[in-house]
This record gives sequence, structure tokens and C-alpha cells, in this order.
Amino acid sequence: MSTSTKAMDRIDRDRAIADFKAEWGTLIRESRPPADRTLPVKRYVDLFASVGGLSLGASLAMANEGYRGIPLLAADVDEAALAVYARNLRPREVAGRSVAGMIDFRVSGAGSDARFSYEPIVTDERLSALNGTIDLLLAGPPCQGHSSLNNHSRHDDPKNLLYLTVPAVAVATGAKHVVIENVPNVVADRRGVVQTTITLLREAGYQVESGVLAADKLGWPQTRRRFFLVASKDSTPASFAEVVDQFSAPATAVGWLLGDLITSADSPTADIMNTVPSLSAENRSRVDYLFDNELHDLPNAERPDCHKDGTTYSSSYGRMHWELPAPTITGGFLSPGRGRFVHPKLRRVLTPREAARVQGFPDWFDFIVDESRPPSRSQLARWIGNAVPAILGRAAVSAALRGESASIAMRTELFAS
Repeated sequence: MSTSTKAMDRIDRDRAIADFKAEWGTLIRESRPPADRTLPVKRYVDLFASVGGLSLGASLAMANEGYRGIPLLAADVDEAALAVYARNLRPREVAGRSVAGMIDFRVSGAGSDARFSYEPIVTDERLSALNGTIDLLLAGPPCQGHSSLNNHSRHDDPKNLLYLTVPAVAVATGAKHVVIENVPNVVADRRGVVQTTITLLREAGYQVESGVLAADKLGWPQTRRRFFLVASKDSTPASFAEVVDQFSAPATAVGWLLGDLITSADSPTADIMNTVPSLSAENRSRVDYLFDNELHDLPNAERPDCHKDGTTYSSSYGRMHWELPAPTITGGFLSPGRGRFVHPKLRRVLTPREAARVQGFPDWFDFIVDESRPPSRSQLARWIGNAVPAILGRAAVSAALRGESASIAMRTELFAS
């Protein structure tokens, strides 16, 4: 490659990063934009909704495709998380209950042999009232049973079967599009929930696209990967390759997201979103060692015995790199011993607000519903760490909507001819 070609590649890369920062910097840092009520509406339901990370991404996808998203219902067993969802996303209804209790269904067989034993029936009145009106069904079934961090019941947790409630609800309500997200390891589930779900949806007339999307491949400053299954009736979802090609960008540095938040955590009036737990003497010493020696990985001699040679968690007690994407944010980000969660510039872990930014939550997103009773740090860590970055949700939902748009365009063209 010639010097001039390399220089041009550098210019193109720098321009792509600048464009990405301009778009997402506005989305993350600015106040919430007003809804454009002139746009056609897409109505959606979010199952296993938590605080609404996937819904945020879906709303962006709808706006990109020329629609205004309206959340009809959000369901989750965590009522405190639903209160956060309601405060920020304003659904018409919330259902603080198990999704499994909202649908009556039974599956015979598994994988390619799977069938519903009888037509699934919605048993929740709020969800039943939406039959035939749902344009998009979102779902993020519990993923702990599939996580690579779960050594006890990996791939064989009964909670994994909650995944199957999603095709049952889709079939029972006649949802036009379905988007399910989970960890990449869900495809290794011993009960074959992904293949079973694909079979059930195809039998019901849906066309399915699935695969893993990586946040950093879309320009985001986090190396987070999620498995998505997208299913559509009356249209074929766009391929993930097509969506990734459209949204791809060079990965940005986490310092871009964190730079303007450095001083907020030192404010004496900072709330729980902008403060961190006190470190133990041992962890304080470990963090100091990283900074005093200009390191990002803690040497074995400074680690506790359980985190020395042979551990699969080598990033534990690690410090983030300012100029690189962050590692995957988990519910353990408030503890240096649970991952590479030490701030790149400051001798502490990330604050909840910093972690929320890295997870794609904009600054206007309010996790404190009642200031007299703020959520606990453990709640915040779970809600933020388990969320789906908005950039991934946008890409997956775009695959569904792009397929519908292409189908409409094709029918219009055929009719005109």
C-alpha cells in the first residue's frame, strides 16, 4: 500500500470517527429530543424489559426508518426496574409479573422437531387487549444461565426455557416483528432454545434472521457482543451483514465518553449515580499499584490467590485504556475484582453514570424515580450491567424494519407496473 493510500485511509477513518462522535455525542449528552408527531407510528411491547435498554435502541431504529415508536406495554418481575422504564419511556401499561404467567402454551419436541402442542393463549388481560396491534415484540429473556461467567449451570438452567415464552407471545398476539436478544452463548443451550424458537416462529409464518452483533464493530467504545434473533411476518428481515455494513464505523475510545464526567464524581453533592463505593484497603492498594506503575493489568504478585495464574478472569483488577474501547460492562462494574472496571484516569471504578454512558444510556435517562428512596448500588449495577447498548438494539430492530420497507417498496412497484 502506497503512502498516499495509507494517508487517505487515515483521513477516511478519522472522518468516520468524527461523524460517529457527532451523531452519538448528541444522542448521549444532549437533552431528550421531542417526539415528531407527524411520523407514522410503530407500536411495540417489551418483555423482560428491565429499565428499557433494548427499547432505547428500538426507538432509535424507528426514528431512523421514519417512524415514531410507542411502547404499549413493558413487562418484568422487577417492579423497581419497571418504574425506571415508565419514568423514561412512558409506556401505556406496565406489568410487574413473570412473563411466563402471561401466556399459556406447551411445546412438543425440540429443535427442528418443535411444535406448539396447542395454539398459545394470552392469559394476561393487558397483553390480551393488544392482540393484533403489536408491530414489534422486543424481549431480553434472562441470560445468566447462558453466561460464560456462570460456571454452575451454564447452558442447562431451567430459566433458559423462558426464551420460549417469546415465540409463544408472538404467535398468540400476531406481532408483526420479533427481536430477541441474549448473550452469544445462548446458542449452546443444552435444551436448544434458539433452534426451537426458530422452528416455532417459522412454523407460524415468520421469516428469521439471527446472529451476533458486536458494539465495537459499529463504532461504539465497548467490546460487547450480543446474539439477536429477528423474525418478521409478511417480509424478510434484512441480513445482519447488510445492517452492519450500513452502521459500521471504527471503534471509538472510551475516553471520548468519560472525559467530561471526570470532575462530577468529586462533587460533594453528587448523587448515587455519580459516586462509587469506598474501596477496601487491599483493593485501594491494588488500584494504587496500577497507577503508580503505569499499568493496566495487575501482576500476579499483587492479586489474591484466586485470581493468579490459571484463572479465566485475567482482566479482574484491570484498569481501562483511555484510548481503547471499554471491555464488556457487567453487573460487577462497581468492584475492581470483577473485571477491568478501574477508571482509566482516576483511582476508582466507574460510577453508575459513567457505566450507563458506556452502555448507551443518554444523560437524560433518569434511574432515580423517587429521590427520597433512591435505588441501591446493587440495583443500579444490575440494571446497567445487564442492559443492551442502544447501538446494538438499533441495528437489530433496523434489520426488521428495513425488511418491511423493502417488501412495501416491492409491492408498490409491482402494483404500479
